[in-house]
Order: sequence, then C-alpha cells, then structure tokens
Amino acid sequence: MSGPPQRGTRVVAHVHSDWSYDGSWSLERLAHAFKRRGYRAILTAEHDRGFDEAKWQAYKQACAAASDASMLLVPGIEYSDSDNTIHVPVWGSLPFLGESLQTEAMLRVVHDGGGIAVFAHPRRKNAMSYFDPSWFRYLTGVELWNRRYDGWAPNRDVATLLRSRPELLPFATLDFHTSRHFHPLAMVLDIDDVNEESILEAFRARKARPTAFRTPAGTFAQAPTFQAMRFADQTRRTGINLARRALASARKRLRD
Repeated sequence: MSGPPQRGTRVVAHVHSDWSYDGSWSLERLAHAFKRRGYRAILTAEHDRGFDEAKWQAYKQACAAASDASMLLVPGIEYSDSDNTIHVPVWGSLPFLGESLQTEAMLRVVHDGGGIAVFAHPRRKNAMSYFDPSWFRYLTGVELWNRRYDGWAPNRDVATLLRSRPELLPFATLDFHTSRHFHPLAMVLDIDDVNEESILEAFRARKARPTAFRTPAGTFAQAPTFQAMRFADQTRRTGINLARRALASARKRLRD
C-alpha cells in the first residue's frame, strides 16, 4: 500500500436515516456517531419512495436541526428508476423531483439546476450493464467503493472506467443503513469553511478525493492489495454465514 495520509475535510456520503423506509437511525444519532469518527459532514441520501415536496421540506428542516457547529447534515435524495435498478444520489438546492423517474430526464433537471448527481452501487442488480453513456455529461461522479455492496474492497471495473473518464469523480461511500456499514471510507474535500455550498462547490470543482483508512481509495483497487482485501472480506462473510447457521440451528434445537 502506498500514498500519504490524506489531509482535508472528511465527509461521509450516501447515508440513510429512519426517514428512509429501510433506515433505522435517527438524524441525531447519525450526527453523533459520525462526529465521533472524525467526519465534519454527512451527505444523506434518503430513498425517494414515500417522499413528496412537503416531506422534503420537513426533512431539510430536520437536517438543519440535527446539525451543529461541528457536524453538518447535507440533505439528499437517492432517486431510482421505475425498475428500481438505477439509483442516483442527488444533492443541491432542488425541489423534490418525484418517484420512479426516468433516469436521463432526472439527471438533466439536476444538472441544469446546479445539483450533484452520482451513479450509485454499479454492482447492485448489475446496474452498470444498464448504464447509458449519454448520462456521463450529467454526472458528477460514480461510486468506486460502496461499502454495502462492494464490501471491503472497491469495484475494479469502476476503477477501470474512471481512468478513461477523468472528468468524473470517484466516490467512496457507505450506503449506510445499519451499524454493519461503518467503514473508514470518506470523501476528503479541499475546503476551509464547512457549509452546504462549499461542499457542493468542492465536488463541482473536483476538489474532492475518495479515501479508505485515510489513504487514497484507488490504492485498494491495485494488486496485490485488492486481492488481500477481497480475501479478508470473503473470509469475514463466510464466518458471518457460519455463525448465522449455527445460531439458527441452536434456536431450532431449543424449540424442538
């Protein structure tokens, strides 16, 4: 592994609270937990399902109320298409755009409105195979590493793609829903004043970089580091599955 520790303002992206139908943590609990882990801002990405403009306005107020001088919550929505295959977290001063939107039309509105749009978890449902190259012009970035779906190592196919699209930012995100998704991934921004506009402007200006363990995240897509991280993750997953089976078997014996 190479590369110096990354300095700058650490923010965590793609975080769900209990405002999402599948989230469980309150905004206040998230703010406290990520503050303790050394982040200065949370870019939330609540699912579009169940939102409307009134709920979106109430949600933005709740994010402001849960923020303080040392932790900023930047409200965002994760838009999905009608097949629930393509997901795009969006941030910016935009109204709520709707549910189950056609992806290119949604991206165009976000782009024209000065928002930030990121193609999420390309591995989920093999979403990358449905990617339309016309979307590139509207996107700020692509998730290189999504903790929930990629595990302990980044997506090497995305790393290859991004080498040919230097205008796109690689994102390291958690897709946080539960405590299982904590991982030392961050976006490090070259900013001094932490506010919503300075964060969004850093993304627009490409003054942001993904890190893991405070090291450039791209390092982990390179051999042999990638193989080591994938092996460790597979070992972890195998252990978890074995433990779950043993627990289920023990419970069955108790019932019998």
